[in-house]
Amino acid sequence: MADLFDRFEPLLNRKNDLLGDTGADPFQVEMDEVISQTEAVVKGKKIILAGTNNYLGLTFAPEALKAAHEALEQAGTGTTGSRVANGTYYGHTELEETLAKFLGKKHTMVFSTGYLANLGILSTLLGPEDYILMDADCHASIYDGVRMGQAQIIRFRHNDPEDLDKRLARLSKKKGNKLIVVEGIYSMLGDKAPLKEIVKVKKKHKNTYLLSDEAHSLGVLGRFGRGLPEELGVEDDVDFIIGTFSKSAGTVGGFCASSHTKFNLLRLASRPYIFTASLPPSVVASARTAISLIESGGALRKRLMRNAKKLHDGLSDLGFNLGSDVSPVVAIIAPDVKVGVEFWRCLIKAGVYVNLALPPATPNNFTLLRCSLSASHTTSQIDTIIDIFSQVGCSLDIIPKYSSQKIATG
Repeated sequence: MADLFDRFEPLLNRKNDLLGDTGADPFQVEMDEVISQTEAVVKGKKIILAGTNNYLGLTFAPEALKAAHEALEQAGTGTTGSRVANGTYYGHTELEETLAKFLGKKHTMVFSTGYLANLGILSTLLGPEDYILMDADCHASIYDGVRMGQAQIIRFRHNDPEDLDKRLARLSKKKGNKLIVVEGIYSMLGDKAPLKEIVKVKKKHKNTYLLSDEAHSLGVLGRFGRGLPEELGVEDDVDFIIGTFSKSAGTVGGFCASSHTKFNLLRLASRPYIFTASLPPSVVASARTAISLIESGGALRKRLMRNAKKLHDGLSDLGFNLGSDVSPVVAIIAPDVKVGVEFWRCLIKAGVYVNLALPPATPNNFTLLRCSLSASHTTSQIDTIIDIFSQVGCSLDIIPKYSSQKIATG
């Protein structure tokens, strides 16, 4: 008789083939103690955290901690209800107003996670006669959201406005609306969308809207941290902005912002919004405080990009194959999956935690050792990360041994 979980056997077999019975599991890392924004203890050993998406280091910001503590005391540990029931407190409304003002949009909906924000918007916004044109390298939450909806799905080549233009041209006689979906910074390789060129394509075609997921660029790009649209001066041309609080804002939650006059109708139609408990008051308070810190965080952004450049240049000089230009996401492309797993294990054993990303969840089926930098990383920590990458890279014959000697001798 078949077991309910038999269909997962191929997944288990693949995991066992990749990881074996010994060695650390890249997907089951437990942190015994979090020391700071950039350090933790894993299995009794202090390690440098270089894969947390804590871009501005706000997880321990005193202002955010104070706001969270006060809200916890005043409003309790949770709301025990959804936003359309008893789960909208004053803080939720205040957070949405703060976000709308910060982003220069008229409306904002706050969701319980960034994943749910994509599900809630993309599964609801368009109907069966409409079309979603999404970049091929979009995040899994975007793929899941569009699959849950009724719109027809078309993928265009990654960061290729010409391909997007051709696909939109083929839909010119179709009655439905079209929604272009891209990301500000793509999470795997750290590359940016050519947003100015995509805006030009959007303007060429009728009934066409643009949604940008700014999960990895909010707080990171732009003078005030509003993401790639601000950096490129196209904020008014982006119709919907998706974001999360779980990266630069240092907490949890997600949102969608728009100036469309009927945007708030989605509150009555989006199932992931309607049927999910709302964020706890302490999280709402810390998120609202974090938005203020992001807006005034020019010095943090400069420090973050300085750290990113130092790591990128250091690894590039060693001969590693990197995924993009300078970005807070620094992705090292490993030769294959087996080498990638061994590389990751050697790194954490030596005292550095990064993300291991494997196909088919990666662009071009790359095996990636994905670093994400923080403004809180010290110069000494970046030097240590580079040195450990050098030692491991040489031991696995990924880079020439002279590179390690060059680092050791300065």
